[in-house]
Amino acid sequence: MTRFIRLAGAAAMTALMAVPATAQMRALSDPVVAHPDPETLFTSKDPQLHRNKQAALHIMRELLQCNQWDRAGEWLTERYIQHNPLAASGLAGVKNYFINVAKVRPTPTCTKLTSPVVAVQAEGDHVTVLVVREQKYADDPTKSYTTTWFDTWRFVDGKADEHWDPATLPAAR
Repeated sequence: MTRFIRLAGAAAMTALMAVPATAQMRALSDPVVAHPDPETLFTSKDPQLHRNKQAALHIMRELLQCNQWDRAGEWLTERYIQHNPLAASGLAGVKNYFINVAKVRPTPTCTKLTSPVVAVQAEGDHVTVLVVREQKYADDPTKSYTTTWFDTWRFVDGKADEHWDPATLPAAR
């Protein structure tokens, strides 16, 4: 057993030594590429999935892209459960976050989704939207790489009632 632990430790050290220092890390993956016509991804032959995907499209376009949060009640329920640690639950809470905390300003004309959507998946009462996210390198903010962000909503009667994304609280200073 002791020999096994020593071998495992040596293998771990070898693997760690092969990884460049954080300041020298660079993305090894291919760039994430958006769909050329993202609105076409928000459709389904299934009527329930289509209704939910269309509501997700409105959330992405009118709310998240064009900041028309005065219209949020058209696509979010009153109890809207929020799992993003930066925004409160409830329709009033999420509107307050975007309008008063993030201080977004609405775009009056909003006719086409321009967010870099990669894919839209729907099953049952859930819709997940994958979006290209560009990140700056920590050691050289003049350069960036792409990764993927997601938003998932659970719908009730055509309105989002619950939301998940990978947001985290800001790092401690």
